[in-house]
Amino acid sequence: MINNTYEVEWSNDQELFSLIKSELYTAVVGDIMDMMGLLNQFLPANIRPLHDHMIIVGRAMTVLEADVKSVGEQVSKNPVLQKPFGLMLEALDDLKEGEVYICSGASPDFALWGEIMSARAKVLGAQGAVVNGYSRDTNGILNLGFPCFSMGCYAQDQAPRGKVIDWRVPIQFGNVMINDGDIILGDIDGVCIVPKEHVVEVFSRALEKSRSEKVVLNKVLQGMSAQEAFSEFGIL
Repeated sequence: MINNTYEVEWSNDQELFSLIKSELYTAVVGDIMDMMGLLNQFLPANIRPLHDHMIIVGRAMTVLEADVKSVGEQVSKNPVLQKPFGLMLEALDDLKEGEVYICSGASPDFALWGEIMSARAKVLGAQGAVVNGYSRDTNGILNLGFPCFSMGCYAQDQAPRGKVIDWRVPIQFGNVMINDGDIILGDIDGVCIVPKEHVVEVFSRALEKSRSEKVVLNKVLQGMSAQEAFSEFGIL
């Protein structure tokens, strides 16, 4: 939903994502959401990129995982739980260009993402994966150049421990409620979630703030004091 108060500099997601990658970062976007009263939009601090230079920007494709212990043949009245990964394969194949696979709901005891999943997601044009748990096949994911944010690297598999039970539904990830279609931005400083109904305001204001910060930085490098900079620009 477009707020006409702001001059929108993009006409589609591709243009928006390009602007974000070239000019923005999680700190400035998070600051704007704080100013708007959106105070719980960062995922837990232990969700980190597999490589410091990884950046992730895209629309959330939400995935709900649950703990389901199984050994051998699964006995369940629910046909979803009879499948090796639940609905994970269906969810993975439903990824669209510009989306990010974001998964939460299970105990953080096993890997929720791996190399072959990364390969499939990359072919589909997805922008990355963020999981509330671990990832594995780390060298393979890095070789693919596919952005992945997780609690870290751990090879223990999800197959006998957890299953995807739904996707494109609201999920809780730390203190953040995430809806399908929200925008995810992740970099070395963390991962933040921009609710889809606030996209225009958040990114319009973030672009303005980021550009102003560059002016302030130059002034400080030229000798302006911190007090003078904040008094004149309201930024530090």
